[in-house]
Amino acid sequence: MEISGIISAILIGIIIGVLGRLVVPGRQRIGILWTILVGIVAAFIGSGIAAAFGVANTKGVDWIEWIIQIGLAAVGVAALDRVKARR
Repeated sequence: MEISGIISAILIGIIIGVLGRLVVPGRQRIGILWTILVGIVAAFIGSGIAAAFGVANTKGVDWIEWIIQIGLAAVGVAALDRVKARR
């Protein structure tokens, strides 16, 4: 992966994290930096899952890949929120 690919993955990860946070109902007790980190990790893992299923490169917008990434981000935000709530 080239540096431009890493930078774009980070930018997409920020968007994915925010969208994942919007999907989770209620108020989350995590900061924006945690949201961004969850989004970046979800973007990388979601891309890998989409590539494994062969839906990473389609004609036009890769909607299935985006849905996988946003779903992973939502799960990550909810899980991190639960960890923070127990403290």
